[in-house]
Amino acid sequence: MRRAALAAAALLGAAGGFGGFSGGGPAGKPAWAQADPRASQRALTEIERQIEAGRQRDAALARSGEALERELEGLRTRLVQTADEAAKLETELTGLEETLRALEAEESAQAGKLDADRASIAELLGGLQRLSRIPPEAMIARPESPVDTLRSALLLRSAVPILRERAEALAVSLQRLADLRADLSGRRAQAQGARTALAARQDEIARLVERRQELQQQTEEERRQVSDRMARLGNEAQDLRGLIERLEREAEQRRREEQRRKAEALARAKAEREKAEREQAARAAAAAAEREREIAASITPPTAPDRPDGGPGEGASRLPVAGQVTTRYGEADKFGVTSRGLTVSARPGAQVVAPSSGSIMFAGPFRGYGLILIVEHPNGYHSLIAGLGRIDTKVGQRVLAGEPLGVMGSPADGNPDLYFELRRNGQPINPQRGLPASDGKGQG
Repeated sequence: MRRAALAAAALLGAAGGFGGFSGGGPAGKPAWAQADPRASQRALTEIERQIEAGRQRDAALARSGEALERELEGLRTRLVQTADEAAKLETELTGLEETLRALEAEESAQAGKLDADRASIAELLGGLQRLSRIPPEAMIARPESPVDTLRSALLLRSAVPILRERAEALAVSLQRLADLRADLSGRRAQAQGARTALAARQDEIARLVERRQELQQQTEEERRQVSDRMARLGNEAQDLRGLIERLEREAEQRRREEQRRKAEALARAKAEREKAEREQAARAAAAAAEREREIAASITPPTAPDRPDGGPGEGASRLPVAGQVTTRYGEADKFGVTSRGLTVSARPGAQVVAPSSGSIMFAGPFRGYGLILIVEHPNGYHSLIAGLGRIDTKVGQRVLAGEPLGVMGSPADGNPDLYFELRRNGQPINPQRGLPASDGKGQG
């Protein structure tokens, strides 16, 4: 708009110079306007060419921005799908590892039993072999009475069927052990395949996250400033409630400042526009507003219907990580304190995703909580996620439900569990009201 106004002014100046040309011409006009009308036409043609080039450049920038938004939206969708696949693989691998531990314990027990049976049969066979080496003549010359000799023969005769039965049982046990070891080998191969698939999904997520960061470099400086400001607020806040209230005030101040800048820009533009340009400016503003609505609609996907209390509808949120809920809302945690959220036991390095769509308000360490994330949702809702080993997002970034935010740490980090708290207007509420309940415990 600024370039168009300057170009229009130049055109008006050129037209005035040409229309006022008479002989020597009045003072103050350009030399080409005083000397030759053809020079005025050439200048007019050059100005028109520059105006057209500016229009084409603006159109190219608009198309480039739209393509960037489409690519970013597709990337976010792929991130959500890949994170879901990784969570399923993590759950499958956990089950396979539990099955492997049970099979290995059974194999150890079977091997110990077989070792005991082998020792018993070996002792009995050794006795029979020693008796078989005694010739019949020596049996007659033995000092025992014939009755004792007959009794020994009868005992040996009765021991042979028992020995046969134990040998057959030993053969069956050996076959069972062989089958068990074959099953164990197959399970190990299956678990290794699951680990390989999980590693591939995690590598893909890492590549997608890296690409997402590249697409958002144009606003990196502003996000860095916001992140630094949020870090200072985190050091000043006395508790989590004070932190959230301060963040809300900052967000409101930013919105008001943006509205003020837009109002001032509109006022300046209105003052600078001439009466002949008003209709064209109105059409341009309407087109820009429509384009902003289309971009906002492509970035923010539709969510589930809200509940009557204004909160997210059923299914509008999810657990941030795949795992087992060990402490529910309202239950006593391991320190005996009533929990205001959910504690989830997850695999080391498991993917952590956004429980619902929103914007990142805080990302980083906070006092004794380690790395935490605070996500702002519509209608006064906030999600607090603590216990991460790594954060892959930044303050100010908009995320979709299920979009990767980071990964869990390892037991060596000192906190292998994830803590998830949902707040509305600063007050903790039960996160499972927007999640499918597993067994009905802890519903509030």
